[in-house]
Formats: sequence, structure tokens, C-alpha cells
Amino acid sequence: IPLLRRALAMSKRPLLLFASPWTAPAWMKSNGDVRGKGTLKGKAGDKYHKTWANYFIKFLDEYGKHNVTFWAVTAQNEPLAGLFTPPQAPTIAFTAAQQRDFIAQDLGPALARSPHRTRLLMLDDQRIHLPHWAKVVLGNATAARYVAGLAVHWYLDAIVPPGCSLEATHKLFPDHFLLYTEACTGFFMF
Repeated sequence: IPLLRRALAMSKRPLLLFASPWTAPAWMKSNGDVRGKGTLKGKAGDKYHKTWANYFIKFLDEYGKHNVTFWAVTAQNEPLAGLFTPPQAPTIAFTAAQQRDFIAQDLGPALARSPHRTRLLMLDDQRIHLPHWAKVVLGNATAARYVAGLAVHWYLDAIVPPGCSLEATHKLFPDHFLLYTEACTGFFMF
């Protein structure tokens, strides 16, 4: 929080912050551990999914007490990495259908009921998953109503040309923006 305050104070224009979760608490996950390959227990609409959605609101509430607001949150950082990640990495695995249902039944309504004007971003994973992921989530009118845009990572960009992923997705869903949310150099050893 002190670093965020310093950055906000130094900026000549407003900074738009977004937050992206890595994992839910162990007691909410199918594998009983914050690390490794696990999903949220149960299914969308149940007590685990509603509680996880309320964690987002509590997070926004607590930062708000320190005058730090978030422009957006993502539903999950790298939801498919949860299927392939090393066992020590904290994550939650979601399929596109699971993320759609979580957004439509739990996270979207929780954000809409909250006092926060925080936008919701979906995917937050490699663009190799587009446009399929967008078709599944945004193809559902209820989920689409809560989603402002798509968060995309760049690590596998060399595999899929932008026309097949970003452009195709934009043509299908022009009212939802595409935003690169994670990138780095030196990701590959070569």
C-alpha cells in the first residue's frame, strides 16, 4: 500500500490499477492446498463460489480503507495454467465454462451489488485460448453483461498470429476491449 500510494502520488495522470488472484484459500480448493492442480470445490452458485466472490469484494473494501481503488479485477490469473503448473505454484484451475458460470452466478453479481465500480476482466491467460474462451464466456448473455474486457498474456504469441486470436475475438465481441495484462522479457532461456 505504501508503494502504491507513492506511485499514485508521483504520477502526472491517474493510474488505473487492476488485481488478479492466484489462488483461493486451501479449504476452498479441491486439492486442499493453495498450491498445485486444484479447482474451487463444488460448482458455480454454491457456498465455495459465493465465498470466493465475496473475497474479491472484501479485498476491494480493505484497499478502499487505504484510499486505493482498483479500476479492474480479473476472474483468475492464468486459469488454464492450473492444469499444467508445477506442483508448488499457487493457482486455481478453471475451464472457460467454469469461469463463465462463476462470473454469471457469483462474481459478476457480487461486484454489481458492491459499492465498487471496479470492472471485471475475463481470461487473463495466453491469447492462444482466443477466440474459443471468449465464445464460451461472452457467448452467455448473463456473463457478458458483467465482463468489461479480456485480459491477455503474451508468452505464447509466437504460436498464434494476432489475426487468428485478437482480431477474430474483436470481430466477434467488439464491445469488449482486449488488454495485455502480463508480459516479461527473458521468459524463454533462448
